[in-house]
Amino acid sequence: MLWAAWGWAGLIANAAPEQAVVLVGAATNFAHVLVRLDAEFQRQHPDHLVRPTSAASGTLFAQIQHGAPYDVFLSADTDYPEQLVAKGLGVGSTLRIFSRGRLVAWTTRPGVDPADTLGWASSTIIKKIAIAQPKTAPYGRAALRFLEKSGIWQLVQGKVVLGENIGQTAQFVETGHAELGLVALSLVLTAQPSLQGRWVEVAPSQFEGVSLDHAVVLTRAGWRNPAARRYVEFLTGQAAQSILSQAGYHPISQ
Repeated sequence: MLWAAWGWAGLIANAAPEQAVVLVGAATNFAHVLVRLDAEFQRQHPDHLVRPTSAASGTLFAQIQHGAPYDVFLSADTDYPEQLVAKGLGVGSTLRIFSRGRLVAWTTRPGVDPADTLGWASSTIIKKIAIAQPKTAPYGRAALRFLEKSGIWQLVQGKVVLGENIGQTAQFVETGHAELGLVALSLVLTAQPSLQGRWVEVAPSQFEGVSLDHAVVLTRAGWRNPAARRYVEFLTGQAAQSILSQAGYHPISQ
């Protein structure tokens, strides 16, 4: 996988001459909250411009390895940023947890009880259960671990459909292609009110062994960008933490 230099250069070229550009690669669960975070960051730093790209954490990790020139990597876990540092592509001193994700069982279908875990297998209404691809999406790993730990994986395995990332997984539920999904609460809260349906949070103890601590790290390119360093500091500040809490994340103080 090669990255066309002209494509990334085009993103930077669209900025005003006096603006410092920050290229952010962010896990898909952050897609909606990034709009608010970046607006607040740019309010505090009018001479900075954030250019975000969203994909599964594992996909972004692979892109960076293949030369994608992100300054900042926001991952839905700590593993990928730690691997980036180990490979010499991330700056270890900048790696930090900035929020914690919340996994929920979500449905928009009448007659489906998201809390009735054992009933998911026998339900004639539930034909598909959506989870993110566990190979690349931390929320997918958490969902798979929950299904295994609950003792229902073998019972529901035939109903499970995989989203490429947690955003696509939520879309399966929103569009009715899946009657139930294990998704990020942040994505449920951004759905249209008529589609928010019902959800129940999955306690972290129910996917023990999989962390949804969300980490940020500067890439080597980002370390040379003062605006990118300010962005990382911003994420752990009071304004960003308040935005994250309202958007369905546990702030780092919890």
